[in-house]
Amino acid sequence: MSLKKLLLINITMILFSWLSLAFFGKRNIKKFLPASIFIFILEAFNAQIGKKRKWWVNYNNPKSYFSGEFPMNIGPFLVGTMWILKKSFGDFKKFILINASLNAFFAFVLAKVTEKLKVVKLVRLNEFQFFLFMFYKAFLLYGFQYLFERNKA
Repeated sequence: MSLKKLLLINITMILFSWLSLAFFGKRNIKKFLPASIFIFILEAFNAQIGKKRKWWVNYNNPKSYFSGEFPMNIGPFLVGTMWILKKSFGDFKKFILINASLNAFFAFVLAKVTEKLKVVKLVRLNEFQFFLFMFYKAFLLYGFQYLFERNKA
């Protein structure tokens, strides 16, 4: 994929994600943003580990976090995390089911699409390992939000 197309996709992905917060509510943003930022930071560190260990490779500019993982992390990942918390926090089973479903879709479907589009390719991880790599953060996210709510009260 050309860099211009990739840049357009990245900008669109970030804009649509952040524009969805217009329907989120200011109170909910304040409530769920800290946990989402915590997971965003954790994911940024995980991305560096994954790159170093060559768990995946970005076709365009493979060494750059900012043209590779960052747009996904600052857009759909960060904002999606807030939406998941809004829709399911307080019901752990629902939270885990939503996270497992979205992570499975990303690991088993979108990973193949991004490989065919020559954006990202899994190298040293298979789809199931990639799913586990993403899914374990759900427990940390819920725990952080739970502690944040408990300390706030």
